Amino acid sequence: MAVNALPIILALFLVVIYSFDIIIYLIALFAPLSLTLSEFMPGFGFDMFLPTEPLLVGLLIVLLLKLINDRGFDKQILMHPVSLAIYINLLWIFLTALTSTMPIVSFKFLLARIWFVAGLYFLTAKLFSEGKNIEKYVWLYVVSLGIVVFYTLNRHLGYGLWNKQVANFVCNPFYKDHTSYGAALAMYIPFLAMFSFGGFVSRKMKIVSMAFLLILLVAFVLSYTRAAWLSMIVAIGVYVIVKLKIRFKPLFITFISLLVLFIVFQDQIFMSLENNSKQSSANLKTHLSSMTNITSDASNLERLNRWDCAYEMFQEKPFFGYGPGTYMFQYARYQLNSNRTIISTNSADGGNAHSEYLGPLAESGVLGMLTFLLIIGVVIYTAVQTYMRLSDKRLKSIVLAAFIGLVTYYVHGFLNNFLDTDKLSVPFWGFTAMIVAIDIYSRNQIKAQKIRTETSPD
Repeated sequence: MAVNALPIILALFLVVIYSFDIIIYLIALFAPLSLTLSEFMPGFGFDMFLPTEPLLVGLLIVLLLKLINDRGFDKQILMHPVSLAIYINLLWIFLTALTSTMPIVSFKFLLARIWFVAGLYFLTAKLFSEGKNIEKYVWLYVVSLGIVVFYTLNRHLGYGLWNKQVANFVCNPFYKDHTSYGAALAMYIPFLAMFSFGGFVSRKMKIVSMAFLLILLVAFVLSYTRAAWLSMIVAIGVYVIVKLKIRFKPLFITFISLLVLFIVFQDQIFMSLENNSKQSSANLKTHLSSMTNITSDASNLERLNRWDCAYEMFQEKPFFGYGPGTYMFQYARYQLNSNRTIISTNSADGGNAHSEYLGPLAESGVLGMLTFLLIIGVVIYTAVQTYMRLSDKRLKSIVLAAFIGLVTYYVHGFLNNFLDTDKLSVPFWGFTAMIVAIDIYSRNQIKAQKIRTETSPD
């Protein structure tokens, strides 16, 4: 049987080497539909997403071969500020893997992060050179996500569409729970809105885009994902700020003022939160308001429990942390009996640290969190500067849609963490690659125009 499979493996290997773009497209297409190895082989020694992660390993090999055989890669991508921030983050993950309390777990985490970044950021940024192929990348994911949406809504319909209790599992096995499902929907809604109302899109594509947008919006509401709803509200606010070209200084002053007010009135704020006894509910208004219930809502209380464990782990090992990927194995002993809830476990069931920021803080210390925040900060700066610089309507719209999509995840990351999955890594690193590729292209265009101006006869 293995011998019969050799021609197929060889063919795939040749495709990976000579047509890496096809592999990237396949990953984008299969990500929403991928299943974990544990679905087929429960109890196996390790887990991975199929077929996407083996394809990502192949792309990592391609990148290494290009670096060796071509004596380099696109230097503008390799030396871009976003890339430099990623190197710093990966270096720190590597160093904390060396000091990890569970080195094997940490190096597995590091390898997974490397093949996500290699395929979905570096090679994808190369694929997007000069602003090409971006729509195809987005649509491949959206079409597959649409299949998952129909599957989910069909299952949901069997229990009653407004039955919030089943929202957490009707998206299985494709999405682990409704939070990752809602996060993916939130990231792609800005692109579909852009395709639906963008002046550069054909009439036929606008109709198709509007149909998908409507379907994803319905799914977004019925996902009952409060974190995703909140992220969309913030993203809309960021969109307004960018469109109105509000300057950074007044925004910074406003943020500092709100922070000072929170510190001054924190006792009153927490007293108010403790008085909120609304539970998560099928009633959308009640479900949204239950986000601030830190007295009796089990989901909120469990999230606070995980955060408290992460903070206690950070205090124990503030500089190097316990090691990348180790939170789920180490946090149990930091759970206080007073913090445990009816859904508490000792094996990180139902999620990890529930934060893209506190997770690295516990696992890789203060620099683990700060280097991840550095990536986000550089991407935000690059996106805004590129958007302001561009005159091409299509590229300008793509940068804004990618940025707003990322903002939904940056906000969602305060409440959940999914970058160890292909479902969210495809848009997270892919959208980042779009911004970087268009930034490089726009700068090159300006340089070329300047050279033409300087060399043209008077």
